[in-house]
Amino acid sequence: MELEIQTYTKDRIPDVLNFERRLRKEENFWGWTIDQAYISAVERSFEDSSFDDSISLLAYKNGTVIGRIDASIISSRFDGSKKAYLDWICVIKSARHQGAAQRLLESLRQMLKDRHIDTLIALTAANDEAQRFYKSIPDSVMRDVGIWISIK
Repeated sequence: MELEIQTYTKDRIPDVLNFERRLRKEENFWGWTIDQAYISAVERSFEDSSFDDSISLLAYKNGTVIGRIDASIISSRFDGSKKAYLDWICVIKSARHQGAAQRLLESLRQMLKDRHIDTLIALTAANDEAQRFYKSIPDSVMRDVGIWISIK
């Protein structure tokens, strides 16, 4: 598989929207709608400096996005460290098991290493396919349990 990993920039939003639509055609359980509010929020994120510590990469095959990975840098005064949080990694179902997720993760890890960040924290998706992927990642260990707390 000939893959090209690119940084997600504002001019690539149409490519990502196409990916999102194709993703839903193959598996429709994602839990959010691709509507104008979603598109506007994504567009605004590229103009908002609070997203400067966000990293998003896209996997292209033959000029089409087949996967993406998103992470954020977390700075903590607890121990003066910077870590990263893996927010999302997904490859379109028809392109899975061909190395795209590994390439995305490898590219993200290199970017984090270049920024002197040595830990990537991920909440793992509950589905079996995702669990197999996470358990196969070299130099990783599953520990702690994630909890999502709503801020209302």
